[in-house]
Amino acid sequence: MQEIELKFLVPESRLKGLMRQTHVKSSQVTQLAAHYYDTPDQQLAQAGIGLRIRKEGDTWVQTIKAGGDGIAARLEHNAVLDNEQVQTMLDNNELTPDLTIYEDTPIAAALADFKLKKLAKMLTRLYVTDVERTTRLLTESNEDETDNCIEMAYDQGKIIHGTDDSLRKAIQEIEFELVSGDLDFLFTTAKTWCKRYKLCLSTVTKAENGGLLINGQNHSPAVNANLGQLQIDKDSSAPAFIRAVVHNCLLQILPNSSAIVAGSIDDDHILQLGIGIDRLRTALKAFTDFSDEINPEWLPILKQTATLLSDYYQFAYINTQIEPELQACGAPAVDWTTDIENIKITPINTLQANDFQITLLELIAFTMSDPSIEPQTDQLARDKLTKVLSKKHKKCLKTNKQADEVSDEVNVADNDHTESDLLNQLRDLRYISEFSTPLLSKKKAKKKTKRWLKRLIKAQKALEQLNDDNQHQQFYELKSRTDANALYGAGWFTAILTDDQRHIDARLAKFADSSTFW
Repeated sequence: MQEIELKFLVPESRLKGLMRQTHVKSSQVTQLAAHYYDTPDQQLAQAGIGLRIRKEGDTWVQTIKAGGDGIAARLEHNAVLDNEQVQTMLDNNELTPDLTIYEDTPIAAALADFKLKKLAKMLTRLYVTDVERTTRLLTESNEDETDNCIEMAYDQGKIIHGTDDSLRKAIQEIEFELVSGDLDFLFTTAKTWCKRYKLCLSTVTKAENGGLLINGQNHSPAVNANLGQLQIDKDSSAPAFIRAVVHNCLLQILPNSSAIVAGSIDDDHILQLGIGIDRLRTALKAFTDFSDEINPEWLPILKQTATLLSDYYQFAYINTQIEPELQACGAPAVDWTTDIENIKITPINTLQANDFQITLLELIAFTMSDPSIEPQTDQLARDKLTKVLSKKHKKCLKTNKQADEVSDEVNVADNDHTESDLLNQLRDLRYISEFSTPLLSKKKAKKKTKRWLKRLIKAQKALEQLNDDNQHQQFYELKSRTDANALYGAGWFTAILTDDQRHIDARLAKFADSSTFW
């Protein structure tokens, strides 16, 4: 079967209030002791699969979970085990999962890449969880006399290393799982609780947390964009296409956001989250008329979030990346700690904001909604994409020409503004093109498509480097007013900027001369 659930982290400041709502007369408290299994090199985890044997009250249940049809969906198979057999295996320290029960089940496809007999011999208990789960049912009656029903589960406990019980990781999360009824009820309920208790979405499973524990990591690595996960076909309708694109963007956004709300201050998480949001904003703007279900309030919230992340990232990147490089070249040290501490809104503050979390929930709900009920379901996406790409391409060429004209003038501010516009337009064109190629790129013209995209990306990256160097120069120039050591960095980037333009002009010229793939 497929479970549909939303998981959230609970901030300490709202825990008492939330506990009052979870621990009511109708709620039930269950002790859950789970043993998680994988190969020593975590082959199951790499395939997105979690395998456990868990005691739920007085019953032992073997559960396997794998990826489902949507972001909030997971394939799940549960098998009740014989208590006496489990106890005998526990007494002999031989408790292991039985993989034969998955033959001829929906979960079999997730295990298709494994030889089950070989896998069974390799399985080992990597970690255990000791959790107190408090559950209650939230229901709502429909007009047709059926009930919408959600199981709310609050988990508090710990993950314990399988061979060293001194290594532990705390668990404090709340889940909302749709038991029956409409998907809208799940998201409406989740939004209500999210607003009330400032809950933050998390895609990190207990299995993933266990893997982090045994690997000595606090958070999973940053997730980059993966266009290989963009699931669309040639005959996708416009509403189906935009849902697939938003889904692909969320696959980059949600893991990085989850890491940050869990405490990560890693530059890569912030960078990749920012890129994911930029890709999403580009898609929502470019394909806004592909669906009637796009909420116009999403864009300003996403823009504000991206801006706040960028403000923090600039200082953090200079401190962790630029400073060591300059000092290796003989520059005196510049301390950026105070500048970073003076930023009032940090990445975790930014992402904990209710409006951002609600927007994420609405975007997930959008991707899981049925595109076939929209008025535009009879319109093919590919018939609309050519117009979108052509319009954006012409705008890029026009701005590029304006940049050439402005560069001959003395007004530096105008030049910087035009180059910034061109960079944004090139970035948008790149993302739109990457989303569109599965529908518009013909088999015989794959080389042409790759060449065009390669030239576009090179032009974008060259202009992006110029923009970054210009910003770094301005940061060091401003810093030098209070710290003379920053003069070295200001001079360094001034020198680099004088060498950038020729390289950029060459990249832009190649791009402008390239014939499009659509």
